Amino acid sequence: MSEEKLLAKNLFDYSKTIAAQLLEGIEYPWEALSRIGDFIIELGKTLDPEIYEQRGENIWVAKSAKIYDSAYLGGPLIICEDAEVRHCAFIRGNAIVGKGAVVGNSTELKNSILFDGVQVPHYNYIGDSILGYKAHTGAGTITSNLKSDKSLVTVLFEGEKFDTNVKKFGAMLGDHVEVGCNSVLNPGSVIGRNTSIYPLSFVRGYVEENSIYKRLGEVAEKI
Repeated sequence: MSEEKLLAKNLFDYSKTIAAQLLEGIEYPWEALSRIGDFIIELGKTLDPEIYEQRGENIWVAKSAKIYDSAYLGGPLIICEDAEVRHCAFIRGNAIVGKGAVVGNSTELKNSILFDGVQVPHYNYIGDSILGYKAHTGAGTITSNLKSDKSLVTVLFEGEKFDTNVKKFGAMLGDHVEVGCNSVLNPGSVIGRNTSIYPLSFVRGYVEENSIYKRLGEVAEKI
């Protein structure tokens, strides 16, 4: 199998996230999930107080970020410059919200990294996931992060199951991925860079970069 397609470095531009040092120390992106909280705590201590303010235990928010009063912020958490956390957003902790990113109305976020420019703007659940530079999820998109039988998550890749050895793993969205409204990204979904997912999609496993996912088993190359 050409497993290099699953490597974090082939999904993400590390220059577009404050979490670059974390990602540079792993091979496959899901390996970062168990390390997000500790990484935030250590990084937070080094952040420039001219740019960031501490808003509780292990919570750092850029002074230029816009946080609605009704949003809930749980730590460990870093919200970067010019990000926006909207009405009734629920951030449960172990989360990094990149520069200019949007966490929208009633969106729930936990144990995840949002690269710069990511938008999860309407009624989304993003759990145990990493969303690359300027990735966007349409309204109602869900990253399902736990299998119904609670077994370890595998990634379906080129007809075979690739072991991850993790129990909770939502989705890895490469840079510039677009996900249509009301789609479900099942545990172990990995979407290559510059790929578009049709609305109401049921996604499982690896989806090739530079493609259009229409339905399970039907993927077209972008022209």
